[in-house]
Amino acid sequence: MHRIAVLALLVAAAPAAAQEPASWGESLSFSTFSIAAVDPATGEVGVAVTTRVPCVGNAVPHVRAGVGAVATQATTRVEYGPQLLSLLERGVAPEEALRQALAGDSLAARRQVGVIGRDGRSAQHTGTGTTAWAGHRAGRNFVTQGNLLVGPAVLDSVAAAFEASASSGRHLADRLIDALAAGQAAGGDARKGRAQSAAVVVADPRPGRSRRPDGTTADINVCEHAEPVAELRRIYNTISETLGFRTLQQQAGSDVWQLKLMLHALGHYRAGEPELARDSTAFVYTQEAVAAVDAFRRAEGLAGPDLGVAPGLVDTETVARLWAALERAGKAEAVRRLIHDLTAVRR
Repeated sequence: MHRIAVLALLVAAAPAAAQEPASWGESLSFSTFSIAAVDPATGEVGVAVTTRVPCVGNAVPHVRAGVGAVATQATTRVEYGPQLLSLLERGVAPEEALRQALAGDSLAARRQVGVIGRDGRSAQHTGTGTTAWAGHRAGRNFVTQGNLLVGPAVLDSVAAAFEASASSGRHLADRLIDALAAGQAAGGDARKGRAQSAAVVVADPRPGRSRRPDGTTADINVCEHAEPVAELRRIYNTISETLGFRTLQQQAGSDVWQLKLMLHALGHYRAGEPELARDSTAFVYTQEAVAAVDAFRRAEGLAGPDLGVAPGLVDTETVARLWAALERAGKAEAVRRLIHDLTAVRR
C-alpha cells in the first residue's frame, strides 16, 4: 500500500508536459491555419485554429480579456502567447511587441505569429523558413495566418467569412468557428491521413459575462476527430443550446424559448400578444407550443401527427424552415436580436 501511495504522489507531481500527445515529439510544430480577432462592440477577443496535429488548442491560441489575442504556430513557441499579451497590456503596440519578441529568437525564420490588440491594431510574422504554402492576411479587427496549406484560397476564405459576419451581432466564438469552417472548405491543411484537431478560445472583459475570473467564455479544444471543425461547431451549438442542436420532443431549455419567439413572430404562437411574456412555463415545451409547431409544419407542407410524425417534432429541417419563413417575413434579424443572449456561452 505504501508503494502505491508513493507512486500516486509521483504521478500527481508530474509536470504538465506529461499530458502532451506522444506524437508532438521533441519539436513542437503546428503547421496550421488560424484566425485571431476582436469584437469592438463587446470587447471580446478570441482565436480559432485547426490542424492535422493532435490537441492544437493546447499550444497555438492565447487570449487575455480586455487585452488581445495571439496565435503562435509553425515551429511553435508557446511562450509568445503570454509574452506578447503582457507587452500589449503594458501599452506596447502590436508591431513593436512582435518585433521585440522576434529579435532575440534564433528560430524566428521558422515561426508564424499573429497578434491583435483589443483596439484592433495588429501585427503578423511569417518566417521565410515556414513550409509552403505559407502566408498571412489582415483585415478590420482580425488577422489570419497559415502554413502548409493547399494555397492562398484558404486564408482568403477565412477572411471573407469573418468580414461577412461583421455586422451580424453574433457572438465572437460563433463567427470564428464559421470563418474556420470556410477555410477548411477551401482545402485547409495540405496533409492527408493525419490526426486532426481544432479549438476556439474567447475571453470577454464585461462583468458577469464569464463564470471565470480570467473572463474566458468559450474554450473548446477538440484534441482529435475525423472532422474537428464540424465537431467544434456541434459542441458550440450544444453548450450554447442553440435551437436545432437537438430534436425537440416535450423537453425544456432555452432553445424552447427561442422556438416560441420564432413561432410568435410568425403568428403561430400567442398571436394576440404583442410581446411574449417570459412566464413560469417560458422554457417548457408545453402542449400549447407543440400545437403551434404542428400548425407551422402544416403551413409549410411538412408531415405532421396525421402521418405518424411525433407531435411537436422540431428537427433540423423544421429549424431551417422556421428561419426561411422569418427571412421571407422580414423578421429574421429582429428575432436574432431577441435570442442573442440566450445562446451566450459563459463557461
